[in-house]
Amino acid sequence: MTDYTTLTDVHLRKLREPEEGMYIAESSRVLRRALAAGHQPRSFFLAEKWLEDLEDVFQAYPDVPVFIGKASLLEEITGFHLHRGAMAAMHRPAPVPLETLLASARRVAVLEDIVDHTNVGAIFRSAAALGVDAVLVSPRCGDPLYRRSVRVSMGTVFQVPWARLESWPDDLFRLKEQGFTIAAMELTEGALDLDDLATREYSKLALVLGTEGPGMSQDTLDAADLAVKIPMRAGVDSLNVAAASAVAFWELRPRD
Repeated sequence: MTDYTTLTDVHLRKLREPEEGMYIAESSRVLRRALAAGHQPRSFFLAEKWLEDLEDVFQAYPDVPVFIGKASLLEEITGFHLHRGAMAAMHRPAPVPLETLLASARRVAVLEDIVDHTNVGAIFRSAAALGVDAVLVSPRCGDPLYRRSVRVSMGTVFQVPWARLESWPDDLFRLKEQGFTIAAMELTEGALDLDDLATREYSKLALVLGTEGPGMSQDTLDAADLAVKIPMRAGVDSLNVAAASAVAFWELRPRD
């Protein structure tokens, strides 16, 4: 039951969940996607009215504990109202080695220190929808398996292979060793327009997206092969990073 306590304490959960090798999948749809991806449940936690809807799941995992209660009790335990009525504590899958993840990838997104879990989840959803083969996150980036990230991604975080880099931005050179061109998405002098970059034929392209607020670090820009920007109108010079990622993923998708 302790897996479901203090769910609203973001700082505590960010530390606790990776250390304990678990994460929370919230809503019937998301937990089903986690199970479909091969992730293993530690326990299920749901309001009484969801029991029938998830009966097939419980039958498939007869040895996994199921905690059922009234909505008011669940809210007292978790610290918030369960709008979607059901969740599961899941075992985190083993990390995928970077070289393995990159072996068959052609389009990769790299997230530098993006700490807002809503943005992380939205980027994963766009990546899944628009043909990105893998997502890499910097050491200080928000956890893709944090509850809000998973929920906003609608479970697509389970579909897109991802890995956390250990050395930043030095690990970008590991991508170069694998044949990737590194494009940093940043409004800076000399940056190519996105549509111009799309006309170039790169067999392997890694698009780096910078943190909210201050944007991309100079060290990361220096490590990139080129910079790219989205042409804009009406005096607007930037988009939210999740919105910008969707535009770029669509424009830079492989054409064959």
